[in-house]
Amino acid sequence: MDNAIRTTLSDDGTVTVTVHGEIDFSNADEVAQGIRDAVADWTPPTVRVDLRAASFIDSTGLGALLEGYRAAADTGTVFVVVNPSPTFRRVLVVTGLAGFFGLEDEDALATGS
Repeated sequence: MDNAIRTTLSDDGTVTVTVHGEIDFSNADEVAQGIRDAVADWTPPTVRVDLRAASFIDSTGLGALLEGYRAAADTGTVFVVVNPSPTFRRVLVVTGLAGFFGLEDEDALATGS
């Protein structure tokens, strides 16, 4: 997929990696590399992966997010997934990845826990 990701640097140093379309076996390596490059190139305090424009994720896509999380953690960068669809959020909760990706508090609010 062309331009599956777009990376932007904000004034406060936060990097946002926006994923478009599907995150699956066909582009998981590109997504993971995009996150790793953002961390390596800018050493941001926080990297946000914006899933608003993402339409699908499979296990290789989850693996790509985990690779990005590891790259961020290795440099002390906070890794946060933002704007997941309800379906993506459910996948992250069911797989136990929501907490890794900064969604734990939002899930507790949504469920009233």
